[in-house]
Amino acid sequence: MRINLGNGEACYGIGSGHPKDGADAIVFIHGAGFDHSVWVMPARYFARHGYRVIAPDLPAHGGSEGPALSSIEEMADWVAELIGELVPSEVKTTLVGHSLGSLVTLAAADRHVDLIDQVCLLGTSAPMPVGPPLLNAAKDNHHAAFEMANTWSHSTVGRIGASQNPGLSNFNSGERWLERMGEDTYHADLAACNAYERDSRELAQRSLVIVGSDDKMTAAKSGLKVASVVGSEHTVMLEGSGHAMLSEQPNQVLDALSNFVGV
Repeated sequence: MRINLGNGEACYGIGSGHPKDGADAIVFIHGAGFDHSVWVMPARYFARHGYRVIAPDLPAHGGSEGPALSSIEEMADWVAELIGELVPSEVKTTLVGHSLGSLVTLAAADRHVDLIDQVCLLGTSAPMPVGPPLLNAAKDNHHAAFEMANTWSHSTVGRIGASQNPGLSNFNSGERWLERMGEDTYHADLAACNAYERDSRELAQRSLVIVGSDDKMTAAKSGLKVASVVGSEHTVMLEGSGHAMLSEQPNQVLDALSNFVGV
């Protein structure tokens, strides 16, 4: 699906669903360098359970026009604009974000309290520092940036090719995803993560935090700290999962989201 927003045409998935009038909304925000296709499984699940699913490609990602936005706050405002266009004000909206998307979710929940009713933060850390080797490689549009990020995003088991999806290599798929980006987009994403700062305060919304025990990009202890700071009463630890939890443990992630939302 496509819609024209302030900075150009945006692409978003709807999980192939056809929600009824008054259906609650669930909005999925992808991580750095990815697009809405990382959410195919949960998007379809919630769409088939009657939800109004919106899984956008952030600007300059997937099918959305650029340029890439330079800050988490700009991305949060862009998401709020999208929600304002696609979601009736009277329905409940759940915002779900992974990695960079979790920061966008946090910022949107802080800046647009009236639009967001509950949030789910996956593979999160706030702050979310990015090391100079990765930032510099991304700035140079060097393939090493993809290799570093992809390696650090997977658990030991994930790096050797194990997958809950028969015949699929999560490790190779992750690298192919990153390679689809245009120049400068990945650096813009990583720099936005690195620069984002948030005060230590509770969220106004009900929240869920999902943490990977073997996450090397956003360490488990960082995710648990976010859960404590935002006042989350719902935290799920995925044992053995790396940062790439949507591909390494898709069923467990979906179970956690479904239990939280109440499907």
